[in-house]
Amino acid sequence: MKPTKPITLIAVLLFQSLLLVAQDARLQIDLTKNVNEIQPTMYGIFFEDINFAADGGLYAEMVKNRSFEFTIAPFMGWHQPKTNRYSLNEKSGMASVVKHKEGSGNKNFCRVTINDASGYELINEGFRGMGIKENAVYNVYLSALNKSGNISEITLQLITKNGDVLGETKIETSSANWKDYQAQITVSKTEEEAQLKLTFKGTGVIDLDMISMFPVDTWKGREKGLRKDLVQLLYDLKPGFLRFPGGCVVEGRTLERRYQWKKTVGDVEDRELLVNRWNTEFSHKAAPDYYQSFGIGFYEYFQLSEDLGAEPLPILGCGMACQFNTGELAPLEELDPYVQDAIDLIEFANGDATTTWGKLRTDMGHPEPFNLKYVGIGNEQWGPDYIDRYKIFAEKIKAQHPEIIIVSGSGPFPDGEQFEYGWKELKKLDAEIVDEHYYRPPQWFLENAGRYDDYDRNGPKVFAGEYAAHPKGVSDGNTENNWEAALSEAAFMTGLERNADVVVMTSYAPLMAHINAFQWAPDMIWFNNLESYGTANYQVQKLYSNNAGTHTVSLTQNGKNVIGSDGLYASAVKDVSTKTLIIKIANTSKSNKSLSFSVNGASLKRNATITTIENTDLKAYNDFDNPEKVSPKSSNIKVKRKAINVQIPQQSFSVVKIKI
Repeated sequence: MKPTKPITLIAVLLFQSLLLVAQDARLQIDLTKNVNEIQPTMYGIFFEDINFAADGGLYAEMVKNRSFEFTIAPFMGWHQPKTNRYSLNEKSGMASVVKHKEGSGNKNFCRVTINDASGYELINEGFRGMGIKENAVYNVYLSALNKSGNISEITLQLITKNGDVLGETKIETSSANWKDYQAQITVSKTEEEAQLKLTFKGTGVIDLDMISMFPVDTWKGREKGLRKDLVQLLYDLKPGFLRFPGGCVVEGRTLERRYQWKKTVGDVEDRELLVNRWNTEFSHKAAPDYYQSFGIGFYEYFQLSEDLGAEPLPILGCGMACQFNTGELAPLEELDPYVQDAIDLIEFANGDATTTWGKLRTDMGHPEPFNLKYVGIGNEQWGPDYIDRYKIFAEKIKAQHPEIIIVSGSGPFPDGEQFEYGWKELKKLDAEIVDEHYYRPPQWFLENAGRYDDYDRNGPKVFAGEYAAHPKGVSDGNTENNWEAALSEAAFMTGLERNADVVVMTSYAPLMAHINAFQWAPDMIWFNNLESYGTANYQVQKLYSNNAGTHTVSLTQNGKNVIGSDGLYASAVKDVSTKTLIIKIANTSKSNKSLSFSVNGASLKRNATITTIENTDLKAYNDFDNPEKVSPKSSNIKVKRKAINVQIPQQSFSVVKIKI
């Protein structure tokens, strides 16, 4: 007979001793009281029109310079490949831009003279091409006026660079007055860099304007709407707010070229185009074709916020151009129009149809108010000039709208003389929320995970409005969105979460970038003309925002916050509505960790889930070929009624969820 019992006893004792050895850290969670309430705005998104994020990106328009308004080169984006540039007499035709009015809005149109219809074509290159998909349907639009001759028809074709036709439609033109036309093209083959070609039947002169093309399949099926896959990525974040429209585009290189919200509402074709502030910012990444059509204007931003279930947070210029450029100032005695823009924006968002701006919103299709609660004054301004202007804005806005929460700013850096001065003065003014920005190497984020532990609990709240870890020693572009950067942000965010009584809003920046037309990296979402994906940083942000909880709870190791002890960073929250405990753990070390959490104040259900992002290669990143290389994977674990034992891989970020 085999001596089974003694061996079994020895095996059990050995197993228990191994468990004790393997437990690298014992942590304590106290559920007897909620520490801090977490605001619904804790995790949001920041949109700026950089990296072709609007035109050529989120805005689904596929024709570049559709109304021939580019200020420096009004015909940019269009080509006449079959014209003979050496002899006017031999040309089959010629297009030229005609300015027909002064002032704002659509000032130009294109006049096309056709001498030989069989030899003339007009082509639009799109935004680094046009991404079209097999069997998809595209709406094409144009306005035309037959000036002379017998031009009776325009053929519109989607073609490859080699001229192969992928789909076409025809529009009959006959009116001697301006008339709008619409047709559809169904595509036979997927192509990332297609072009739109126009050819003509007959000869004579025809005027064209607002030549436009959108996919039928847009977000929520809205005609002339937003790119569906990009909005879906935003929606999946479950953001608490949407900050818009920037960023440095708010300020402009000069005051004349600042973002003016009133020029971005009303009929789209009447919105005044503006050269993008990022057009020439970096000489090695010059983008002379980077303009803002404002097809996404403030109405569309408010509408998108509503779609996402996010609070809108518009940022307005304060009479200061970008201080990294001209730093041009509006004199204090001339600041009233800038302040009035802010007050009118509140009316546009919240006023009823009896008000001037509320009526415009109603006429645009949204009679219900957008329920605006927040307004940001200035983006990245600093110094006495900003404080003087912020004070005027705050006093006049609060006088008329005491219910509006005003977001101020501490400048572009997370420390230093400018930062300290801004905070000191804003505290004196009883500022409500101060926007902090930090773009720093990954190590900075690890070293600053306890940044807000000692902030003044009676001072202004914090909006971590722009942040991203910038890894060194990697090539410019999407490779910067590597796991080292994302993991350091995950560790840092445990400190944001732990200090939810001070930090009430956070957002990674920039949000998105076109892989063939970016000015700045890293970015949370990368896209081309056909596809998009969330980076490792996106996956971290999503895990936080989808597991925000309602209240923080105490999580300590030997009575102290878990901030870098043996490479560990951790925080815990409770969701009172779902009765769930959520633990977030970043293991930045190069060794696996066996963690034991003892829980005081509640019993736990036996089943739990753990979702983990891990990669032993800190340089790993997602791309179009492998968009989920660094992405979360979930599994089930068993827990005791008062204890949780989990295995945390090296260089990983995990979220544990247990029903209470």
